[in-house]
Amino acid sequence: MEQNQTKLRSVVSAIWNGLSTGISILVVAVAALVIAVPAAAGGMPLTVLSGSMRPSYEPGDLVVIRPKDPREIGVGEVITYQVRSGESELITHRVIEKSSATDGSVSFITQGDANDVPDATPIRDVQIHGTVWYRIPLLGWVNDWFTGDTRRIVVPAVAGILLLYALWNVVSGVRERGRERGVAKQGGQVQHTAA
Repeated sequence: MEQNQTKLRSVVSAIWNGLSTGISILVVAVAALVIAVPAAAGGMPLTVLSGSMRPSYEPGDLVVIRPKDPREIGVGEVITYQVRSGESELITHRVIEKSSATDGSVSFITQGDANDVPDATPIRDVQIHGTVWYRIPLLGWVNDWFTGDTRRIVVPAVAGILLLYALWNVVSGVRERGRERGVAKQGGQVQHTAA
């Protein structure tokens, strides 16, 4: 009976350790994709708020943009640009036409994938923040919630919880192995004494 309980505990422990390790890896990977990778590349994560880029980008998706020289941006790329100087509103649309001026500046005609007509005003190179690098579906809403002061509090708290959880897993694993060795030694002594 005890042997069956020990086996059941071992199986449950292995499943729990596998799930917790998988969740920890997922959390670290998402944090890297949302915070570390964009920061290292000089980019930034943004949340898609409208359906103008459907089906490429849905509202709530997180898109990560990175800087790119406007002269290197081509037709078909998706850019994020500031609508008006001094305002925080950004739009992410696809380049459908590119023009170069004699002074070396470039301008773009953009259009949302879901829109029937191009955007009314050409986009100048100084308005461009970057091109879309990658997207993570639905993570934009979470990113919007974790901004400013919230991010400064939550990120270290989550990191601390994950660290404590990892330490707890290590300690409980060492303890479990010690118990298993103790049971094995006792079992060996009992068999030896009985023989």
